[in-house]
Parts: sequence; structure tokens; C-alpha cells
Amino acid sequence: MIRLTRDAIDYHAMTEEVRRRDCGAIVLFLGTVRDLTGERITVALDYEAYPAMAEKKLAEIEAETRTRWPVGAIILEHRLGHLEVGDVSVAVAVSCPHRAQAFEACRYAIDRLKELVPIWKKENWSDGTTEWVHPGA
Repeated sequence: MIRLTRDAIDYHAMTEEVRRRDCGAIVLFLGTVRDLTGERITVALDYEAYPAMAEKKLAEIEAETRTRWPVGAIILEHRLGHLEVGDVSVAVAVSCPHRAQAFEACRYAIDRLKELVPIWKKENWSDGTTEWVHPGA
């Protein structure tokens, strides 16, 4: 399952959504807005996307992940809009029969998401300046 949302990501619900009787492992990755990027103080981030293109790439990543590991369930969710420091910006939840599979599948999914999905991030710095960062950067 893939989702783009402007609402807070409910990672507790995501964990329950991927829970399955035939899977003994659930791995959850959360990406959060941090307050320091390099030596610059971040006060907020803004995320934008072209939804049709982003959803297509997310679906491809879900399919790729399922072909490589015995995934019971997977959710890739990315938040759009204005986010404050500490907010969850992206989440991936994966269930697999065994923990090594779940860890590998989750890492693969988030790495591919960061590499391929056309979601742009604007860094808002404490000095009032901003900078757009493009996918894969």
C-alpha cells in the first residue's frame, strides 16, 4: 500500500495494518524533521510532489520489494506540506516471516524511495533563507 498525505502519519496504525499471522517480524522506519542539516539550523521543511508520478514510483518500489523478499504487507507513506522539527515526514512498515527479511526489505524500500520518488523538499533555515532539495540529492 502506498500513500501521500498532508495529515500526520499514524505510524501506530501502520504497524497494525502490516501485522499478519504468517509474519513474525515487523520493521518500521520513520524519517523525521531534524533541527540541524550540516552546520545549518533547520526550522521547518516543506514537501511537494507531483502526486500521479510520485504514486507511480511508490507503487513500483512496493512491487520491487515484494519480488525480492517474502513480504506479508508493506506500507510506504510520505507526508506533503509544511512540517515542523520533530514531525514524521516518511514512514515505511514491512512485515515478513523473519526479522532479517523485514529489515532488508524495509531498508531497500526507504532507500529506493529517497532515490527515485519525485518529492521535493524545501529546507527553511533559521536565518530566514530557504533551499529546495531535489529527489536523490
